[in-house]
Amino acid sequence: MVYFEHFGGKVFTSIALASREKWVQPAETRGNFRTMIFDRSGRRKYLTPAERKRFIEACAMLPLPQQTFCLLLAYSGCRPSEALELPKERVDEEMRAVVIRSLKKRQCRAVYRVVPLPDDILAKLQEYGADLEPDDRLWPWGRTTAWSVVKRVMHALDLSGVHACPKGLRHSFGVTAIQAGVSLNLVQRWLGHESIETTAIYTNVVGDEERAIASRLWEG
Repeated sequence: MVYFEHFGGKVFTSIALASREKWVQPAETRGNFRTMIFDRSGRRKYLTPAERKRFIEACAMLPLPQQTFCLLLAYSGCRPSEALELPKERVDEEMRAVVIRSLKKRQCRAVYRVVPLPDDILAKLQEYGADLEPDDRLWPWGRTTAWSVVKRVMHALDLSGVHACPKGLRHSFGVTAIQAGVSLNLVQRWLGHESIETTAIYTNVVGDEERAIASRLWEG
């Protein structure tokens, strides 16, 4: 199997218009609030690290198919459609990673990205797919079923709002990775973003280090 990775870069372009400068944003962010981590009303679209931890802990109560699906979303940041497309053979035990096909890429050729996973999550995926053929999909569900699996866990945790959904898990992965000190380039690769400007939205979240710096003002 051949794995491809393609990550293009975009730059901001300045345009002088009516004696003032305007910035032309990349296509990923231009007038598109779906790529932002806050909606038009300022509500966050990601789970906090504490909410993400509660979600992961709650997954232990699920049957193995639903448990592994939710854990893959939480630990890889992949989209539900990318998880549903995943065959058993792309859970790579040797690399201790999962090979995800980036379905939003519009190139003619397939584009894959490799995301490392914790050993215990890999073990659960191997256990769940033990009786499957290498090219069998791990979760032969539709998108509606996949969405409802995640939403049921969110509901059980009393999480509601724009962040309590699969997209919230993807955003939470990005936020948590940045706050853990993972480089933007690496987070970009794991999430499959074409532009690093898209990945940079996760730096807008206030983390523990920023609050510690701000606290120096409060104590003054």
